[in-house]
Amino acid sequence: MTLPLTPRPTQPHEAVTHLTPERWERATRLLIRKALAEFSHERLLEPAPLDGQEHRYAVRSDDGATEYRFTAHRSALDHWQVDADSITRHLEGSELPLDALAFITELRTTLGLGEEILPVYLEEISSTLASTAFKLAATPRTAAELAAADFQTIESGMTEGHPCFVANNGRLGFDSAEYRAYAPEAGAPVRLVWVAAHRTRTTFTTGADLSYDKLLLSELPAATLRRFSAAMTEQGLDLDDYYLVPVHPWQWWNKLSVTFAAEIAQRSLVCLGHGDDAYLAQQSIRTFFNSDHPEKHYVKTALSVLNMGFVRGLSAAYMEATPAINDWLADLVAGDDLLRGTGLGLLRERAAVGYHPAPYEAAAPKGSPYLKMLAALWRESPAPFLDKGEKPATMASLLHVDRDGDSFAAALVRQSGLEPAEWLRAYLHAYLTPLLHCFYAYDLVFMPHGENVILVLDAHGVPRRVLFKDLAEEIAVMSQDAELPPEVERIRADVPEDMKILSLFTDVFDCFFRFLAPALDTAGVLDEATFWSTVADVAKDYQKSTPELADRHARYDLFADEFALSCLNRLQLRNNQQMVDLQDPAGALQLTGTLRNPLARYR
Repeated sequence: MTLPLTPRPTQPHEAVTHLTPERWERATRLLIRKALAEFSHERLLEPAPLDGQEHRYAVRSDDGATEYRFTAHRSALDHWQVDADSITRHLEGSELPLDALAFITELRTTLGLGEEILPVYLEEISSTLASTAFKLAATPRTAAELAAADFQTIESGMTEGHPCFVANNGRLGFDSAEYRAYAPEAGAPVRLVWVAAHRTRTTFTTGADLSYDKLLLSELPAATLRRFSAAMTEQGLDLDDYYLVPVHPWQWWNKLSVTFAAEIAQRSLVCLGHGDDAYLAQQSIRTFFNSDHPEKHYVKTALSVLNMGFVRGLSAAYMEATPAINDWLADLVAGDDLLRGTGLGLLRERAAVGYHPAPYEAAAPKGSPYLKMLAALWRESPAPFLDKGEKPATMASLLHVDRDGDSFAAALVRQSGLEPAEWLRAYLHAYLTPLLHCFYAYDLVFMPHGENVILVLDAHGVPRRVLFKDLAEEIAVMSQDAELPPEVERIRADVPEDMKILSLFTDVFDCFFRFLAPALDTAGVLDEATFWSTVADVAKDYQKSTPELADRHARYDLFADEFALSCLNRLQLRNNQQMVDLQDPAGALQLTGTLRNPLARYR
C-alpha cells in the first residue's frame, strides 16, 4: 500500500497552509450544520418554523438578537437533516457571516456551558474546524473510489468522526505539526517509541496460549530485539529485568520524558528509541495498525490528549484484566451456535502492559490521568481473519459522505448488484443479530459504534460478518446473577431494569441507524420506511429463532412505542474533561424526554 505523505512543517507558516478563508468558511458552515442538527435532536435547541416557509426554521441566540435560519427535513428518531448551504445568520435586519465560535458563545446559556467549560469547548471547536479544513485541503476521494479502496485508505478517508458529537476532533495537546504526524486522516506512517519498564513496577498479562516471549518474537524482528538488548547492556542493565512497552511518540516527548523524569533517572524506565515497523493511526487516534506487517497486532497506547470528553490515557490497573476478559468473551462466542452462525468475530486484546508510577499512585485519586500515562495493549489484526477476496472496512465508513454529497454505503450497495434491502439484510444479520443475542441471552452489551466495528466485505462489497473490537473497556454484563470468573468481575454493571435496553436503542438505533437510514434515502438507494421495516424483519427473525428467550423479548421490548433520549453532547457540554465515570456509566447518562421508536409500527 502506498501511504500518503504529510511532511512535518519546517517553516512556521507551513503549519497553517490549510487554513484559508474559503476552507474555513466551509468548515464553519459544516460544523454549524451539525450543531443545529444534533443540539436540536438533543432538545437543547428548539427551532421555530418560519411562517409560510415549508421546512424552514429559525434559532435565536440567548439574548434574542441574533437569528439563524435554515432548511431542514426531520426523519425517524427526530433526526434533523439540515441543509448546510441554507444556513444564514441575521442581526437587526443585516445578514452576518457564519462564525462557529460566535454561534457557541451566543448560545452558551441555552447549551448550559459554564464559565470553566466554555473556553475549553471553544478550543475543541477550533481544533475540530482546523481538522475539517485540513481534510478539505486534501485531494478528494469519491465514495465510489473509497468503496474500491483498501482497508487503511478507507480508514484515513473518513472525514466526520463521531456522528453525534459536535466537537469531535478536539485532540487538545497536539500542535499543528503533531496533528500532521499523528492524526488518522493525515495517513502518515508512525514508528513507535519503545521503553523498557522494570518488572518490579510493571504488570504484564497475556491471554491463554500466549507468553511475553512469544508475543515479542512475533511482534519485533530479531534484529530489533538484539539492538534493544545491546542498548541495555551498554548501560549495565539486563533487558530480562524489564518489560518492553510501546509508546506513542507524542506521549514520550510531551509526558513521559518530563512527568516520569525521576523514573528515567533511576533507570526504572529506559528509552530504547524507535521500533522498525511503520504503523498507521486509526480513527481512535491512539490505536495503530502495522502497515509493514498487517498480520501483526494492532498496538493501543496511552495518549494524554483531551479528545471528546476524555483524556485518552490507558489505565495500568485496567490493563491487568484485559486479556482475561477477552478470553472469557471469546469462549462465550465460540460456545454459542447462533453467534457462530452470524460469523461474529472478536479482535481479542491478547496482551497488556501497564507501568505503576509509585509517586503518582500515592498522590492521585482513582481515575486520574496521572495514573493512565504508560500502558499499552496488543489487539488482533483483522488480516488473519479474512478469506480470499474479502476486505475489511471500518463500520464508520457506512456514514461517510464525500465532498459531492455521495454516500459510501450507497456506493457499496450499487457495487454489490443486490437489491438494496437484500444488502441491508446481510449487514443487519452480521451486525444487529449478534448484538440482539448477546443482550437477550447473556445481558451482555458492547459499545458498537462505527469505529469499534470492522465490517468484512466480500469482493462485491456485501457485508459477510463483523469483527468487534475495543472489548475489555467497553463491554458490560448487566446482570447481578451472571456467573463471572473473579478476574472478569470488573465488567459487571449495575444498571436499572428500565435502562438496560437503552444499550440497543441508544448505541445502535439513535447513534448509528439514525444516520444510516437517511443517508441511503437521500442517495436514492433505499427509502427510510423500507430501512426500518427491514430492521424490524431481522429483529423478528431473531426472536423467532430464540423462542426460549420469549420472556426476555417481552420484558425488554424492542418494539416499544418509545424510549428515553440519551444525550451525548449534553455530557460533553457539562464536563468536557471527563464526561462519564467509567465505574458508573449508567449513572452519568443525560436523559431528556423520549423518542418514538421506528420499530413500534411493525410490532
